[in-house]
Amino acid sequence: MKIVHLIAGIALSATPSLAEETTQLDAHEHGVGQLNIAFDENKIAMELHAPGADIVGFEYGAKSDADLAAIDAALQTLSDPLGLFLIPEAASCIVITAHAKLESEDSDHDDHDEAPGHTEFHAEYLLECANLTEISAITFSYFEIFPNALELEVQVISDKGATAFEIERDVAKLDLRGIF
Repeated sequence: MKIVHLIAGIALSATPSLAEETTQLDAHEHGVGQLNIAFDENKIAMELHAPGADIVGFEYGAKSDADLAAIDAALQTLSDPLGLFLIPEAASCIVITAHAKLESEDSDHDDHDEAPGHTEFHAEYLLECANLTEISAITFSYFEIFPNALELEVQVISDKGATAFEIERDVAKLDLRGIF
């Protein structure tokens, strides 16, 4: 888990624009999430932030059984990064860690039944790949799974530097040629 925080820290501090994007996410634009991806040797660290409305269709504190079930299902889905972000099989990637939680701007805990204000989902992933250079693109099935999600602002960090992308639901593919 240290490497996830280390790589995420590098990603967040690598460029001022990413720090600015993080602030913008706090402004909470529905339909727009943020994904940070850092490539380090044979590992990929990913961090996803998405408004609650994008993932489950609401942001209020869940009370009903249906809302609570929707959140639980979303957390389970968000805990499967290789189901959300399709990486070429030739890369032979496996999930080392995957953690997803629901956060509220009004609290620092993840008790979704007490979240009074805007909420967002936060997920962190660590993947290990036998052939990282085989990743020429990532296809985002994320948009098929979460129909309210319209765009992901993606920051990619590799040995060659940092690059920002906007991935939209109608062209849900990230071209990574030249990143390695």
